[in-house]
Amino acid sequence: MRVEIWSDIACPWCYVGKARFEKALDAFPHRDEVEVVHRSFELDPGRAKGDVQPVLTMLTKKYGLSEAQAQAGEENLGAQAAAEGLAYRTRDRDHGNTFDMHRLLHFAKAQGRQDELIGALYRANFAEERTVFGDEERLVELAVAAGLDAEAARAVLADPRAYADDVRADEREAAELGANGVPFFVLDRKYGVSGAQPAEVFTQALTQAWGERPPLRLIQQGSADAEVCGPDGCAVPQQ
Repeated sequence: MRVEIWSDIACPWCYVGKARFEKALDAFPHRDEVEVVHRSFELDPGRAKGDVQPVLTMLTKKYGLSEAQAQAGEENLGAQAAAEGLAYRTRDRDHGNTFDMHRLLHFAKAQGRQDELIGALYRANFAEERTVFGDEERLVELAVAAGLDAEAARAVLADPRAYADDVRADEREAAELGANGVPFFVLDRKYGVSGAQPAEVFTQALTQAWGERPPLRLIQQGSADAEVCGPDGCAVPQQ
């Protein structure tokens, strides 16, 4: 079964939602048969690459909040994150464009290290002091921490076309699926779960999606006694 997760590194509920989903997935009896794929979604796609500002400034301008209201929201998110065992800096975080991070995540997917990189990016953005915005060498360091080659990651970041089409394809697909916010979870292209739901909701969704998978149908053609390999070994053709 495949679970696709549309998310953005700048999205705190994606950070929390990933932890809640993983709590449900870790307890799922068929955990080893579930493939998780992370898809791209930008919350602020129109922001210029070099436009980095404090999170509180962004919140007050974008949502018309007072600084006190924005800070209260951050404190609430910090509590929600802590309940999932996640570190969360409620003050002095930055906000910026995440397109390069999404390009790097597609590169990591091709190398089989996507989950490691998205985890490193989330921790860096929400829990660590050094910003992840406007500093390509910081992204290279995180790529290396996720098991990727530094020079290869640096080359991806240096080429604005690298994996750009993959990011845009994910975003178009999100729109086609009706996802106008993240996190957004799609199970086997049959069920969708929107938002950082409690772990119990993800458990129910995984169980339902797994239970409704169609059984495998064998094609009734060819020889019924064609050679196979099994637990006892392989049949040896006789001369």
